[in-house]
Amino acid sequence: MMHADLIDQDDLLGQMRARGFDIPAGASAEQACEVVVRGLTEPNARALKGMVEQMYTGSATILPAVRQAIDKQLLPALAQFNNRG
Repeated sequence: MMHADLIDQDDLLGQMRARGFDIPAGASAEQACEVVVRGLTEPNARALKGMVEQMYTGSATILPAVRQAIDKQLLPALAQFNNRG
């Protein structure tokens, strides 16, 4: 039996919580991304950027709903944050 590494909604939320973000229980990937982009600071923007880079360059497959939430919510917010200064 083959086993593929997948990044699902629970993995995304777990990684965000591990970086100190307060993600509500039962949040979807999109809701979690909305929560973390509110009030971005330099340290947590760096943490999120590193998390996304690690996910996108790793060998695990990112499930479509998770990738869409990151692409629609997280990446634009990080790009906008980085362009402010």
